[in-house]
Amino acid sequence: MVIQQLIYLNALARERHFGRAAAACHVSQATLSKAIQRLEDEFKVPLVRRRHQFEELTPEGERAVAWAQRILAECEGMEADLALMHSGTGGKLRLGAIPTSLPAVPRLTGPLRRRHPDLRFAIRSLSSREIERGLQESELDAGLTYLHNEPLTGVRSRTLYEEGYVFVAPSESEWADGERISWASAAEAPLCLLSPDMQNRRIVDRNFAEAGAQAHPVVETNSISTLHAQVREGRLCAVLADSWLQAYSLPEDMSLLPLEPERRQPIGIVWPEGEPTSAMARALVEAAEEFNLTKLPT
Repeated sequence: MVIQQLIYLNALARERHFGRAAAACHVSQATLSKAIQRLEDEFKVPLVRRRHQFEELTPEGERAVAWAQRILAECEGMEADLALMHSGTGGKLRLGAIPTSLPAVPRLTGPLRRRHPDLRFAIRSLSSREIERGLQESELDAGLTYLHNEPLTGVRSRTLYEEGYVFVAPSESEWADGERISWASAAEAPLCLLSPDMQNRRIVDRNFAEAGAQAHPVVETNSISTLHAQVREGRLCAVLADSWLQAYSLPEDMSLLPLEPERRQPIGIVWPEGEPTSAMARALVEAAEEFNLTKLPT
């Protein structure tokens, strides 16, 4: 088995067509077909159902593709790792970040780019569970996520800052009265909240529950930008992560109230605990150590 055969198999799984897969790999269809046949001979199992053309992957083929994708991701990571070690430049850092942490990402990538001008970045907005899976399957070098609420397994971590929560409401509404608001009172407001598949929402729901309350949001979304649009244009209330106030200023006719009691959640860098630690992850952690991100200003 050689890496190129895995590249061909992955392309076929993606394209679902021998001709398109061969074109994507810049080889002839015969070359790609023979390479996959050699894989089948080596593994002694059928990977593809075919007659005159591609029909589908066999169950063994589906499993082989999953392994191929993991191996190819490892190879890409190794290439980037060695390039960064050898010359201090080049390569690509693959970072997954929970949506509420995105305003903090430039505070890491900016200093890192100044140290390594040729370094490239692939930044993906992901849920905490998707980050965990991406690290396990070697699709990510590191993640930016919650550390304590639903701890990830098989990772090392470094705390960057603590996320707090604020309540926003239209200034003319009854919910904007006063200087502060309790979690129980906030739960009764017409809310737009992130959807339950987002850990931020599960944290907010837990805070409501600890106050003996349960929210029944008017709008749920897995998009931070949609949530802010609903607050701005839909005249709804919301519980927001305070870090996002740096990226999205509130309209003048919206009021911001601290929530009582104050709740905070640590957010930090996570990377696989196994050895060797990638040069990409080390560089990211070093950038965090040099630039203090203990708490984002609000």
